Amino acid sequence: MSEAMLEAKQVRFSYVSAQGVAPLVLDGVDLTIEQGSFVAILGHNGSGKSTLAKHMNSILLPTGGKVYVNGMDTSDEALLLQIRQTVGMVFQNPDNQIVANVVEEDVAFAPENLGVEPQEIRRRVDDALKAVGMYEFREHAPHLLSGGQKQRIAIAGVIAMEPQCIVLDEPTAMLDPIGRADVLKTIKTLNRERGVTVVLITHHMDEAAQADRLVVMTKGKVIADSTPKQVFQDVEGLKAVGLTVPDTVQLMWELRQEGLDVPLDALSDEECALALKQLLSQSIQRME
Repeated sequence: MSEAMLEAKQVRFSYVSAQGVAPLVLDGVDLTIEQGSFVAILGHNGSGKSTLAKHMNSILLPTGGKVYVNGMDTSDEALLLQIRQTVGMVFQNPDNQIVANVVEEDVAFAPENLGVEPQEIRRRVDDALKAVGMYEFREHAPHLLSGGQKQRIAIAGVIAMEPQCIVLDEPTAMLDPIGRADVLKTIKTLNRERGVTVVLITHHMDEAAQADRLVVMTKGKVIADSTPKQVFQDVEGLKAVGLTVPDTVQLMWELRQEGLDVPLDALSDEECALALKQLLSQSIQRME
């Protein structure tokens, strides 16, 4: 069994308002994320998913309960630097993370601040840019790049810190479909080829479907935690909390409502096409 990279134990959190009223944003969250896994956390706006993400490298500290990063208590100030070297964060807007006027200088920024040797920084920068498919842009100005390219540069900046885990908080929210696809491909490559633990916060069903494990949140609580195939079969349950399902599952569900025998776990386009082909074949055989 894999060791835990991230652990949330009965985590509660409130933002204190000007009036002093503090409704719970996280309400007793229990969650363990294993090393090397690719987990998507899905939820509508206000579900608590981004607040939970910020607990994963001590940007926020729990009001109640505990969060551990590789066994380190996030509320221990003495461990803050070590925690943030272990878990890198990528946010929605890459412009907020890009600080230099040249791509390779931007990627070098974090290792320089960590006191890494210049020769090692050079290696890390080249390695990180190659990992996200942006090496040929190393001397470009970041502001001239597309949104998807900027986000990949932001991810490279995190990779250059050599974290064991990357938490991405809605990294594709501001991107077009091509940019989204590029970023998702980069995330999956990091996870599968480099063993980086990936936590993807998203509200896009098709992105969540690509993870190995899917956690669904609503009103500060975890309401589902399993494989995407398993979670998305509960179409009615997800709709009840304001979420949809991938188009493939929606089609299968609607066919089932019409009394047709099709699988609800046909998640990919290929699986959906195969299910429809089998359905048509059966219909043709009955007609003959």
